Amino acid sequence: MKKGLQWLVGLAIVATLAACSTGTRQPEWRSQAPPATTPPPRDLGPLTGSLAHPKSRWVPVAWSELPGFNDDALHEGWIAMITSCARPNAAIAPLCREVRQLSLAENDEQREWMMQRLQPYRVEAYTGPTDGKLTSYYEPVFEATRRPTATNTYPIYQAPAGLVPKRPWFTRQEIDTLPQAQAALRGREIAWLADPIDVLMLHIQGSGRLRMTEPDGSQHMVRVAFSATNEQPYRSVQQWLISQGVTKISAWPDDTKQWVAQNPQRLQPLLWSNPRYVFFREEALSEVDAASGPVGAQGVPLTPGRSIAVDRDSIPYGTPVWLASPGPTFTLAKLVVAQDTGSAIVGAVRADYFAGTGAEAGRVAARMNQPLRLWALWPK
Repeated sequence: MKKGLQWLVGLAIVATLAACSTGTRQPEWRSQAPPATTPPPRDLGPLTGSLAHPKSRWVPVAWSELPGFNDDALHEGWIAMITSCARPNAAIAPLCREVRQLSLAENDEQREWMMQRLQPYRVEAYTGPTDGKLTSYYEPVFEATRRPTATNTYPIYQAPAGLVPKRPWFTRQEIDTLPQAQAALRGREIAWLADPIDVLMLHIQGSGRLRMTEPDGSQHMVRVAFSATNEQPYRSVQQWLISQGVTKISAWPDDTKQWVAQNPQRLQPLLWSNPRYVFFREEALSEVDAASGPVGAQGVPLTPGRSIAVDRDSIPYGTPVWLASPGPTFTLAKLVVAQDTGSAIVGAVRADYFAGTGAEAGRVAARMNQPLRLWALWPK
């Protein structure tokens, strides 16, 4: 991760040098501010009326409403903002030059820029409670083989030919049992894993890394990224377990694996309880790529701890967001960027927090399910 941060900082330095002429001068964004004789107040407050989105209402508020705004390490969130500027939305794009220029600025200067250039809007549902729900996801890492072996018998697939977006294909159960579904996937295998719950985990998270063993015995790390789904509804395996009277499942997926080991005859019903099936594409994993997360729905790499998945009908991709979640396990108040989505991430105040890669990130993701408030930070 340190090497990846060095790489991002290096890009920021190049961008900064390109944006500045020789000699010393004030940052460009400051030169465009009102004259010093009429300085703007530090807390600008509401400047416009509410903004309407298909699933949310944005209500303008003062910066003082944002919990922890003066305490966040903004330079960490700035990495996600710079990354987002590779594919910005139309409103954010005019600010990207200034965002890059401030890549190495102190937190106070970055905070001042945000207050000058952005207006915070509290994100609300049209009806119902103002608080929403925060969950988390991560990029798992599993052992895999290129060919099936005596132990690795569970495949992950590329998308089959003829798959049509938004048109339901075979369910998970049908993929496992119907000859025509199996024929459509024959030859589309990317890799083989030893544990069906690990395969299910890849499907739920939408991407992962595989330590791949090739037929000649060589090993290397690859990334498998989301490609498509069978367009079937997502169903929670944990909720299915609860419906079956199981009450001791708390640490996903370890407790689930233990339950399966004790109840092997119920493995297939558990897997089939979620009809949604995910197909992948394999990507090479360079040293630079390994320092960041997978590419999200915005089309840019995710930043651990600073990227969130949202409902795009509530918050557009590329929008800086202030996130506050006073949970029983994690207390978060920080700058993040809306860069991804997910089939279960639906609603006005709903977010999935990208925790990072590997086992520790997985433990964070498994434990996070807590209240959420969001403020969209939109250009004035």
